Amino acid sequence: MPISSLDDFRAKILQAPPLDHEAETKAEQRNAALTKPAGSLGTLEDLAIWASAWQGQHPPSFDTPQITIFAGNHGVCAQGISAFPAEVTVQMVANFEQGGAAINQLAKAFEAHFSVHPLDLDTPTADITQSPALSADDCIRAINTGWNAVDITSDFLVVGEMGIGNTTIAAALAAATFGGDGEDWAGPGTGVSAEGISVKATVIDRALELHATCLSDPMEILRCLGGREFAAMAGAIMAARHLGIPVILDGFVTTAAAAILYKTNSAALDHCIAGHVSAEPGHIQLLKEMNKEPLLSLDMRLGEGSGAAVALGIVKGAIATHNGMASFAEAGVSEKD
Repeated sequence: MPISSLDDFRAKILQAPPLDHEAETKAEQRNAALTKPAGSLGTLEDLAIWASAWQGQHPPSFDTPQITIFAGNHGVCAQGISAFPAEVTVQMVANFEQGGAAINQLAKAFEAHFSVHPLDLDTPTADITQSPALSADDCIRAINTGWNAVDITSDFLVVGEMGIGNTTIAAALAAATFGGDGEDWAGPGTGVSAEGISVKATVIDRALELHATCLSDPMEILRCLGGREFAAMAGAIMAARHLGIPVILDGFVTTAAAAILYKTNSAALDHCIAGHVSAEPGHIQLLKEMNKEPLLSLDMRLGEGSGAAVALGIVKGAIATHNGMASFAEAGVSEKD
């Protein structure tokens, strides 16, 4: 069923299905019986149980991971907030389609199905310092693109993004969602200087002031300060929840989109883990606000879903050990007295 309105999307977030307690219990019981000291595989044990609970099955599977990228352009780039011109978004989408980007190589490495969805790249969003980024209809169309991009046969989902200027948008969303100003959330993004970060902070503050009356409603924050790729990522993350597909979150931009869901319903991201913490300074703040502990810290700030894709390897290892190890009884190994 397509999302018909922002209120409909809000309802989907508020009605996020719970985990499968029976599958979770079975995973916990198997984990306790495996040939290892209790807790000795650390986070790998937690990941296998989490995967089973949110896939709604035991044993959990890692057979059909999906990586899907959403690309959007932003009118706020006219304010000089990026080191790269807006046409790079179109050029990078072509690179994705030709298999030449970092995320393409990671998708191949972990045998993940890959797709990219350009979102009206010839029509950037409105400049958020002058008007709302999106109309309600535009926002809903982007949400539906994300919702419909999720393959029901997937057993894990990584969402990523491409969009020149979108770290400024992410910082504006973070400030609107959790408080603070532009200086608290702005970072280097694609590599702007300290002076460039100051410009970003000023632009964010102007946008926050203009849209002050919208900041009590997460759906309006997304519409007024966000972008098409943000709305699409939010749609995909929530579709995965309704389809029983665990999600691995990527960096600052993806997490800012997810923050809209969290602000609407603090349980809306329980099916998500943070694949990594990026080098973008606002990312660690966002993860703390949402009580997400990152799996990896590799000083990455590329986007594209790349950090989350690397984390697929950790999840794959967790499930391989959980499913493939022998139990004490099966191996004839004596348990601890």
